[in-house]
Amino acid sequence: MKNIYLSMVAGAGMLLSLTSTTLAQGDYPTLGQVNQRLQAISGSGSPAKLTSLTKTEGGKDIWVLKVGTGDLDNKPAIAVVGGIEGFHVLSVELAVQFAEKLVKEHAAKLEKTTFYIFPNMSPDAYEQYHASLKYERRGNAAKIDHDRDGIVSEDGYEDLNKDGLITMMRVESPMGDYTTHEKDERILVKADRAKGKNGSYMLFPESRDKDKDGSFGEDLSEGIAFNKSLTYKFPIFEPLAGDFAASQVETRLMLDYLFDQWNIFAFVSFSPSNNLSSPLKYNAADARKRILTSMLEKDVAINSMVSGIYNETVSQKAFNQTNQGTDGDFFQWAYFHFARLSFSTPGWWAPEVKDADGKSNTNAEANFLAWAEQEGINDVFVPWTSVEHPDFPGQKVEVGGIKPFAMYNPPFSKVNEIAEEHTAFILKLAELQPKLEFHNVKTEKLGNGLTRITADLFNNSPLPTHSQLGERSRWLRKVRVDISKDAKDLVAGDKKQLIRSIGAFEKASVSWIVKGSGNVDIKAGAAHTGFATLNVKL
Repeated sequence: MKNIYLSMVAGAGMLLSLTSTTLAQGDYPTLGQVNQRLQAISGSGSPAKLTSLTKTEGGKDIWVLKVGTGDLDNKPAIAVVGGIEGFHVLSVELAVQFAEKLVKEHAAKLEKTTFYIFPNMSPDAYEQYHASLKYERRGNAAKIDHDRDGIVSEDGYEDLNKDGLITMMRVESPMGDYTTHEKDERILVKADRAKGKNGSYMLFPESRDKDKDGSFGEDLSEGIAFNKSLTYKFPIFEPLAGDFAASQVETRLMLDYLFDQWNIFAFVSFSPSNNLSSPLKYNAADARKRILTSMLEKDVAINSMVSGIYNETVSQKAFNQTNQGTDGDFFQWAYFHFARLSFSTPGWWAPEVKDADGKSNTNAEANFLAWAEQEGINDVFVPWTSVEHPDFPGQKVEVGGIKPFAMYNPPFSKVNEIAEEHTAFILKLAELQPKLEFHNVKTEKLGNGLTRITADLFNNSPLPTHSQLGERSRWLRKVRVDISKDAKDLVAGDKKQLIRSIGAFEKASVSWIVKGSGNVDIKAGAAHTGFATLNVKL
C-alpha cells in the first residue's frame, strides 16, 4: 500500500525535560516544543553545542547537536539521526530524548566519545502531525510538479469524509486487484491471481483525480523527501526524489557537515530501515557488483554482533521487520557512500500477536489491529464509510482504514521506556569503538649510537578500526603512525607510516632504527579511532 500506512500514532504520557521538572505531555511535541528542548540541552555550561545548518524551504531550522568534552574532533564519534521520514514523529522524540539523557545522566561517556545528533531532518513534514488535516507527509515545503504535467500540486489528497484525516478509499469493482483479508475484513490485500482469486476492490489514497489523468494523489502538496533524495541508488524521475540527488539545501548542508567530521565511526538512524532487530544477510553476488548492493562479508558479521547487543538491550521483539532500505535513503548512504558502520531501527513496531489457534498474522496491518485490540487501543481505525465520489459515478466508494500516524508508533506513554532502552544501546555501541594502545615496546642498542625501537599497535576493541568497505574508501582516513625523530636520524623505518586497518583485537607491529640519544615521541591513530601516544627513551 501507499506510505499512508507507514506512520505513527500518539497517545498519553509524560515528557521528560532536561531540567528536573517533569512536564505533563499527552502527545508528541510540536516543532516549537522540540526547538525549546534543544535550546535547553545546549544552555550555558552544557557540553552540547546547538547549530542550525540551514533553513528548509518552509523556514524551519535543520539542527545539529555536537556533544562531547575535550578534543571533540579527534576521538571516535557516533552520529544519531532522527526525522529521516517526516511521518516518523517517534524518531524525533528518540533523538531528542537521547540528547537529554546523554547530557543529564551520562556525562562521563563524553570523555571518550563525541556525539553528533541530528534530531529532525524533515521538519516541514513533521508539522503535518499537528496540522488540522493529518496525513503521512514525507516531503518538505518545496514547490514540485511531481507528475511532471506542468502544474504544481494540483492532484493531492482530499478529505472526502471531512474527518480531518487522510486515509484510503476503496471502490467496488470486479476489475480491482484487492480483496478483504481472511482474518480481518477491515483490511484489503492483493488478490492472489495465481491461486484463482479475484479482486473486488480498487484501492487509492483518499483523493480526487482533479487533472483527469486516471491517477489519484500523485501530485501532492509537498516537496522532496529527505529519505528519497540521497546519492546511493538515487531513484531518478520518481515522485518525492527530486530532479537530482541532494537537490535540497538541508540535504546538501548535512552531507557537507558530515564530510568534515572525520571522527565518525558509526551511525544510528531512527527510520523504517532496520538492520538491528535482525541483521542483514550477506549476498556474495551483490557484493561483487560494480555498484555494491550487499554489505561486505566482514561488515555483515559486525552487523550481526551489534544486532545481538541491540536485542539484549531493547526488550521488544521484532515483527517482520528486516529492511535493508529503499533507493535514495539515508541508512544505505551512510554505509555504501560514506563507508561508516550504519545501523537503523524504527524504534518500535506492533508486537507479534497470535490468534486463538496459536498462529501468527503474516500481514503487518492485521497484526497491528490485533495488537491494538488486545491493548484496548480503539482509536486507530476509521470505519469504512460510503461517500459520493465524482470520479466514480454509480459505484460504491468507501473511505476508511488505519489512521495516519497510527501503525508504527506507540502511545506516547510508552515512549520514555523506549528512549531509555535505545539510549542504553547507543552507549553500549560507543563502548565498542576502536581503541588503540601500544604494547610490547622494546628498545635494543645496536652500537654506534643506533637503537632499534619495536612496538605493537593493538586495537583493544571488538570492532575493527575500519569497516571492510571503509578500507576501500578515501573518506575514512587510515591509521597514521608518526615518530618525532628527524628523518635524517631515521636509519630504518619511515617518519610517517599509514596502516590500512587493524582488526578487532588485532595488532600491527611497527619498528624503527634511529641514531642519537634522548627521548622519542610516537603517535598513532586517526580521528575515528582516537590516538595512542608513546614516549621512548633511547
